[in-house]
Parts: sequence; C-alpha cells; structure tokens
Amino acid sequence: MIEFQAVTKKYPDGTVAVDNLDITVEEGRITVFVGPSGCGKTTSLRMINRMIDPTSGSILLDGKDIRESDPPLLRRGIGYVIQHAGLFPHRTVLDNVATVPLLTGSSKRAARGRAGELLELVGLPTGLAKRYPAQLSGGQQQRVGVARALAADPPVLLMDEPFSAVDPIVRDDLQQQLLRLQSELDKTIVFVTHDIDEAIKLGDKVAVFRVGGRLAQYDTPSALLAKPADEFVSSFVGRDRGYRALGFLTADGIPVGPVATVKVGEPAEQARGALTDGWAVVVDAENKPLGWISADLLSTVEQVGPDDLVSGGSLFEVDSAAGSTAGSLRNALDAALSSPAAVGIAVDKQSAVVGGVTADTVLSALADARRSGEVPT
Repeated sequence: MIEFQAVTKKYPDGTVAVDNLDITVEEGRITVFVGPSGCGKTTSLRMINRMIDPTSGSILLDGKDIRESDPPLLRRGIGYVIQHAGLFPHRTVLDNVATVPLLTGSSKRAARGRAGELLELVGLPTGLAKRYPAQLSGGQQQRVGVARALAADPPVLLMDEPFSAVDPIVRDDLQQQLLRLQSELDKTIVFVTHDIDEAIKLGDKVAVFRVGGRLAQYDTPSALLAKPADEFVSSFVGRDRGYRALGFLTADGIPVGPVATVKVGEPAEQARGALTDGWAVVVDAENKPLGWISADLLSTVEQVGPDDLVSGGSLFEVDSAAGSTAGSLRNALDAALSSPAAVGIAVDKQSAVVGGVTADTVLSALADARRSGEVPT
C-alpha cells in the first residue's frame, strides 16, 4: 500500500506541481493518475521512488516513510516503465532484461534464465532475445521495458505513460497484456496517462488531477463516470461518459438471434436465397466470419468471393457452452452499430459465428439499466 499524506511539491520558482495530495493506493490493484498536462500526475508518480522528493508531507510504502530508505535500494524494489522503454541500445533484449537481476546479485546464467522467462511472460517470442532494441517495433520495445521492470519481482510497478508512443492497435494489445499480467501477478501498479479511456479501461481506481496539482476526484471508473465530482471532472471525462459507462454493464441476458450466413465461394444465386433483410454474413469452412455480402453486391457476381465483401465491424463474443453472452453492453452496442447490416456478429471462443445481436435489443437492455440507475443520465 502507498499513502500520500498532505504531499506538496513546490519548486524554487514558486511553481506548485503537487498541492496537498492525500491519497491511498491500494495493494494489488491498478491505480491510474490521469489529467491534463501540468497537473502533477508524473511528479506524484516520481515521488514514490524518490526520483523527486516532496517539499512537504509524507509518502508511506507499506507503512514506512520512503525518506527512511536509501534511494537506490528503494528503486530496486520498485519497477519503473517509461514512455519510450528506456532500453540500453547496445545490449541485447535478453541482457536488457537481465540487468536488474545482475544488480541484485544473481549470476549471469541465472539472470539470463530469469530474463527468458519474463520475455515469454510478456508475450515476446524467444527469437527476439538476441536482437537489439533498434531491431524491435515500438510495441515490442515496450514489452521488453515491462519485462525488465518485473525482473526483480517488485511488489510495486510505476508506469509513466508507457503506451502513449505506439499506434492505437498496438496500444490496445499492450493494455490487454497488462491486464492479463496483473491478473496473474497482483502487483501494486501506479499508471500515469493523459487518456481518460485508457484510465477507465485499466484502473481499479482512477485519480483525476486538475491543473495546479490538486486532486479533483479519486474513485472507481464506474463511479467516476456515473457521478463526476464537479464540472471539471465531468468535462474531462467527456460528454459521452454515458457510453463509456456501458463498459461496466454486463451484456448477460441480451438475446442472440439467428443471422443469415453463406459460405465463401458459394454461387451467388444460392446465396441470394439465404439473405435476411438484404444481408448475410460470409463465413469460411470453420464458420468464422469474413465479412458481409449484400443483395446489391450479389447481383454483380457469379459467386461469393473474398474480394466482394463489406467489412463486418467489431465482433461480440458469446459463451455458447454457458448459454450466455460475454463482455459488456458497450461491446454489444459497438458490434451492432459498426455492422453494415445493423446486426453485430456474435461469435464463440473459437471465433465461429453463433448468431447476431441487434442494436434494438442492446438499447432495450440499456433502458432497463437506466431504470435501475446503473447508467448516468
């Protein structure tokens, strides 16, 4: 557990970066610091490992004031991941990760063995171990940075905008990897971002900072969306906070109806007979969706080809064995709205088509949630 007790950081020129911060970071959870530029979130993070010392107040780590700890020793027990990974350019990937175990007294063989295990843990193939950072993509470098931060098995992990320099698809994958790792490792993670969507996706608790280093609100993501503390928080969270809140509402109970399917390569005349409301999902031999085909498109071809398809939008996963939907109302609504046929493709865990989800059924479930007070109005 990390406790900020009336912590203030004021620089000699009079700038107040953090102003009287009182906050408790819960053990084994992801706590996200979020806010606009200049709000003190990174300064607050760096005070935890004494890269910056507070002007006044105290920071306790498991009940002990961090000022009583030698900074280098303190940092060896705290993992640290930054935006551009901060890897040593002239060391291989394996030796970058092995750096911390070597510093803590492990033999070179043991350190490299531990490094190999961690590279596998963060989802990097062993073939990358002998490469140098410049030979990796941005997303791969960030994974190496996470692996290095975990090398000494620290109870606390600090992450300063680690995914902001990569493209959205890689960023989403890295976020999913972090959530997977946390489910296995139960670290106490403090994560800094300026992106409210990232904060809501990753955080068990979210601390919203306002300019001037003052804490505006500290709450769970769902409570933050449902009841912002003031106009600043409401504005920062965004006008579409009701839509974001759907991510915390389960889609259990949403009916999955039948959806027309045709096989790729099927004669157009035969496929036309399978259309529902002018559309059908095109599937491969394993019943996995490839896209949509329309009546208009079928009138111009002799058979259903892979180049004739319309993108199918996002997919909605269903636990067919349990007979229930999976995911959230937001996932379901996005699947329906992103589909050209206004029907979200429901798939099982093997990504095979099992049916469809319509926007009307999702909105009906949303109306029920609103009546019960689960969604902000």
